[in-house]
Amino acid sequence: MARKVRETPSPTGWRRRVARAPILLYRWHLGALLGHRFLLLTHTGRTSGEPRQAVLEITGRDRATGAYHLASAFGPGAQWYRNVRVTPDVTVQVGRHRVAAVARAMGPEESGRAMAGYAPRHPRTARRLMDVCGIETDGTVEDFYRVGRDLIPFVEVTPVRRL
Repeated sequence: MARKVRETPSPTGWRRRVARAPILLYRWHLGALLGHRFLLLTHTGRTSGEPRQAVLEITGRDRATGAYHLASAFGPGAQWYRNVRVTPDVTVQVGRHRVAAVARAMGPEESGRAMAGYAPRHPRTARRLMDVCGIETDGTVEDFYRVGRDLIPFVEVTPVRRL
Protein backbone atom coordinates (compact mmCIF):
# COMPACT_ATOMS: atom_id res chain seq x y z
CA MET A 1 0.00 0.00 0.00
CA ALA A 2 1.43 3.38 -1.05
CA ARG A 3 2.43 5.65 1.77
CA LYS A 4 4.61 8.68 2.30
CA VAL A 5 7.60 7.58 4.38
CA ARG A 6 9.41 10.93 4.53
CA GLU A 7 8.92 14.51 3.47
CA THR A 8 11.04 15.51 0.52
CA PRO A 9 11.64 19.23 0.22
CA SER A 10 12.28 20.86 -3.13
CA PRO A 11 16.00 20.86 -3.96
CA THR A 12 18.17 23.70 -2.72
CA GLY A 13 21.76 24.79 -3.34
CA TRP A 14 23.73 22.81 -5.92
CA ARG A 15 20.90 20.26 -6.28
CA ARG A 16 18.56 23.04 -7.34
CA ARG A 17 21.07 24.25 -9.92
CA VAL A 18 21.38 20.73 -11.33
CA ALA A 19 17.59 20.28 -11.36
CA ARG A 20 17.14 23.58 -13.20
CA ALA A 21 19.98 22.99 -15.71
CA PRO A 22 17.63 21.65 -18.43
CA ILE A 23 16.05 25.12 -18.62
CA LEU A 24 19.34 26.35 -20.03
CA LEU A 25 19.08 23.86 -22.89
CA TYR A 26 15.80 25.47 -23.92
CA ARG A 27 17.25 28.96 -23.55
CA TRP A 28 20.15 27.93 -25.80
CA HIS A 29 17.62 26.53 -28.34
CA LEU A 30 18.76 22.99 -27.58
CA GLY A 31 15.53 21.73 -26.01
CA ALA A 32 15.23 19.14 -28.77
CA LEU A 33 18.10 17.28 -27.08
CA LEU A 34 15.64 16.32 -24.32
CA GLY A 35 13.37 14.65 -26.85
CA HIS A 36 9.61 14.47 -26.56
CA ARG A 37 9.52 13.18 -23.01
CA PHE A 38 10.11 16.59 -21.42
CA LEU A 39 8.67 20.04 -21.86
CA LEU A 40 9.50 23.55 -20.80
CA LEU A 41 6.58 25.07 -18.91
CA THR A 42 6.52 28.85 -18.76
CA HIS A 43 4.04 30.06 -16.15
CA THR A 44 3.33 33.19 -14.13
CA GLY A 45 4.50 33.61 -10.53
CA ARG A 46 1.42 33.91 -8.33
CA THR A 47 2.99 36.61 -6.13
CA SER A 48 5.47 38.33 -8.41
CA GLY A 49 3.50 38.17 -11.65
CA GLU A 50 6.84 37.45 -13.37
CA PRO A 51 7.41 34.63 -15.86
CA ARG A 52 8.76 31.43 -14.30
CA GLN A 53 9.98 28.24 -15.95
CA ALA A 54 10.25 24.56 -15.13
CA VAL A 55 11.27 21.55 -17.19
CA LEU A 56 8.92 18.67 -16.47
CA GLU A 57 8.56 15.11 -17.66
CA ILE A 58 5.53 14.44 -19.82
CA THR A 59 3.83 11.56 -18.03
CA GLY A 60 1.06 11.07 -20.56
CA ARG A 61 -0.78 12.53 -23.51
CA ASP A 62 -4.41 12.83 -24.52
CA ARG A 63 -4.28 12.13 -28.26
CA ALA A 64 -7.76 13.55 -28.84
CA THR A 65 -7.04 17.02 -27.42
CA GLY A 66 -3.22 17.09 -27.64
CA ALA A 67 -3.08 17.74 -23.87
CA TYR A 68 0.04 16.86 -21.90
CA HIS A 69 -0.16 15.28 -18.44
CA LEU A 70 2.38 16.43 -15.87
CA ALA A 71 3.01 15.11 -12.35
CA SER A 72 3.80 17.44 -9.48
CA ALA A 73 6.40 15.13 -7.95
CA PHE A 74 6.93 17.39 -4.93
CA GLY A 75 3.19 17.40 -4.27
CA PRO A 76 0.73 20.28 -4.15
CA GLY A 77 3.37 22.56 -2.61
CA ALA A 78 5.56 22.67 -5.75
CA GLN A 79 5.89 26.26 -6.91
CA TRP A 80 4.98 25.60 -10.55
CA TYR A 81 1.89 23.66 -9.44
CA ARG A 82 0.74 26.44 -7.11
CA ASN A 83 1.37 29.04 -9.83
CA VAL A 84 -0.66 27.31 -12.56
CA ARG A 85 -3.54 26.84 -10.13
CA VAL A 86 -3.68 30.66 -9.79
CA THR A 87 -2.88 31.58 -13.41
CA PRO A 88 -3.65 28.68 -15.77
CA ASP A 89 -2.51 30.45 -18.97
CA VAL A 90 0.91 28.98 -19.76
CA THR A 91 3.28 28.31 -22.63
CA VAL A 92 4.78 24.89 -23.30
CA GLN A 93 7.71 23.99 -25.48
CA VAL A 94 8.43 20.43 -26.55
CA GLY A 95 11.62 20.23 -28.56
CA ARG A 96 11.45 23.27 -30.86
CA HIS A 97 7.66 23.59 -30.84
CA ARG A 98 6.11 26.27 -28.61
CA VAL A 99 2.38 26.61 -27.96
CA ALA A 100 0.14 28.67 -25.73
CA ALA A 101 -1.82 26.40 -23.44
CA VAL A 102 -4.20 26.25 -20.50
CA ALA A 103 -3.34 24.25 -17.38
CA ARG A 104 -5.96 22.43 -15.33
CA ALA A 105 -5.37 20.54 -12.11
CA MET A 106 -6.62 17.00 -12.57
CA GLY A 107 -8.88 15.58 -9.88
CA PRO A 108 -7.78 12.76 -7.58
CA GLU A 109 -9.34 9.99 -9.70
CA GLU A 110 -7.86 11.41 -12.92
CA SER A 111 -4.46 11.76 -11.24
CA GLY A 112 -4.69 8.16 -10.04
CA ARG A 113 -5.44 6.90 -13.55
CA ALA A 114 -2.61 9.02 -14.98
CA MET A 115 -0.08 7.60 -12.50
CA ALA A 116 -1.36 4.05 -13.01
CA GLY A 117 -0.90 4.50 -16.78
CA TYR A 118 2.56 6.05 -16.46
CA ALA A 119 4.19 3.49 -14.12
CA PRO A 120 3.92 0.43 -16.42
CA ARG A 121 5.25 2.44 -19.40
CA HIS A 122 8.28 3.70 -17.46
CA PRO A 123 8.80 1.33 -14.49
CA ARG A 124 12.39 2.31 -13.64
CA THR A 125 11.62 6.02 -13.77
CA ALA A 126 8.47 5.49 -11.68
CA ARG A 127 10.48 3.63 -9.03
CA ARG A 128 13.11 6.41 -8.98
CA LEU A 129 10.37 9.03 -8.70
CA MET A 130 8.94 7.20 -5.68
CA ASP A 131 12.40 7.11 -4.06
CA VAL A 132 12.96 10.84 -4.66
CA CYS A 133 9.50 11.67 -3.32
CA GLY A 134 9.88 9.49 -0.24
CA ILE A 135 6.95 7.27 -1.20
CA GLU A 136 6.88 3.57 -0.50
CA THR A 137 4.93 1.44 -2.97
CA ASP A 138 4.59 -2.27 -3.73
CA GLY A 139 4.98 -1.58 -7.47
CA THR A 140 1.52 -2.73 -8.54
CA VAL A 141 -0.65 -0.67 -10.89
CA GLU A 142 -3.23 -0.41 -8.10
CA ASP A 143 -0.67 1.04 -5.72
CA PHE A 144 0.53 3.55 -8.31
CA TYR A 145 -3.11 4.52 -8.80
CA ARG A 146 -3.30 5.27 -5.05
CA VAL A 147 -0.07 7.31 -5.29
CA GLY A 148 -1.61 9.52 -8.01
CA ARG A 149 -4.95 9.75 -6.26
CA ASP A 150 -3.62 10.53 -2.79
CA LEU A 151 -0.04 11.87 -2.97
CA ILE A 152 1.03 13.23 -6.36
CA PRO A 153 -1.33 15.64 -8.09
CA PHE A 154 -1.33 15.84 -11.89
CA VAL A 155 -1.96 18.73 -14.25
CA GLU A 156 -3.38 18.58 -17.77
CA VAL A 157 -1.94 21.23 -20.10
CA THR A 158 -4.01 21.70 -23.25
CA PRO A 159 -2.51 23.61 -26.20
CA VAL A 160 -4.70 26.41 -27.55
CA ARG A 161 -2.54 27.89 -30.35
CA ARG A 162 0.90 27.59 -31.87
CA LEU A 163 3.30 30.49 -31.20
